Amino acid sequence: MAPDADAAKSAKESAKQADPFAPLTSEMLAVSDGHEIYVESAGRADGIPAVYLHGGPGSGCQPDHRRLFDPERFHAVLFDQRGAGRSRPKGSREHNTTQHLVADMEAIRQKFGFERWMVIGGSWGATLALAYAEAHPERVSGIVLRATFLGTRAEVETGFTSRLPQFYPALNEDFLSLLSTEERERPIEAYWRRILDPAPDLHGPAARAWHDTERTLSEHKPARTRLDLATLNVWRTLPATPFMEAHYFINDCFMAQDQLLRNAGKLAGIHGIIIQGRYDLLCPPETSWALAKVWPTSEIRIVEEAGHSLYDPGVRDAVMKAIADLGSKIVRESSSPSS
Repeated sequence: MAPDADAAKSAKESAKQADPFAPLTSEMLAVSDGHEIYVESAGRADGIPAVYLHGGPGSGCQPDHRRLFDPERFHAVLFDQRGAGRSRPKGSREHNTTQHLVADMEAIRQKFGFERWMVIGGSWGATLALAYAEAHPERVSGIVLRATFLGTRAEVETGFTSRLPQFYPALNEDFLSLLSTEERERPIEAYWRRILDPAPDLHGPAARAWHDTERTLSEHKPARTRLDLATLNVWRTLPATPFMEAHYFINDCFMAQDQLLRNAGKLAGIHGIIIQGRYDLLCPPETSWALAKVWPTSEIRIVEEAGHSLYDPGVRDAVMKAIADLGSKIVRESSSPSS
């Protein structure tokens, strides 16, 4: 390697060391059925093991998600779920179910050699966190959830057919305007069918309308409260999440009815902290309350003046504190003589 290249490599390594949130590792991990998932770790190699689960489904991890973890205390693993972010094949919905994602998490845990790890996720990430913890409770040291979503069709339909017209009636009219009279009898399923239709003139406008409507519902003080109907048919890059969401939601997230609540007994003894925005229109407090009632070792922390988004005021700080608090509890329990 030439001297200039050596200098460039040294400068790059120095910059990485200067940033405590820079990835320790990053790679493409081959899992089953031809999928490769992007996996990275951050923090310290001997830190408290933890895994972060992004939402969507289909959104992918962001660099800021690493900053939820104190790099001096945690060894955090983040990954893009099948078909999401940098994982390949990009956008693939083949062999892409909740059970596949749970198996991928086990493959990642085994690769890092973690006996147990904290599991953290928000919205769909909370769904996957609960599904994993109920499948492998012996591998979970603690759980932090934000915006509890139990993966049921009723939750999605209530958000888009009850709270949407209640809080944003004009946006609701925009949302329904894409559908025929017959489709409006079951608008959510109609949207999913359109989004999954191979015809661009059907899935393009539907995906954009779904994405923009969901964004408004997810923010306590959204910047926009109407759809720009004139631009829904204009060609531009399509958002990724509506396609993966439609795939999962039309299949009931590949779970039995009320599976996560019915199996919550498997969480017995696992400590959990649930962060809940008071005014979350997509995942309201009643859902977190229902979960906490059947999970006695969990606690709910309400964030006032906040909705669904991680970036509503106070939510991100509450998630960071919950991760830190639960990490401290895990360390105390692991070092106590009776543990």
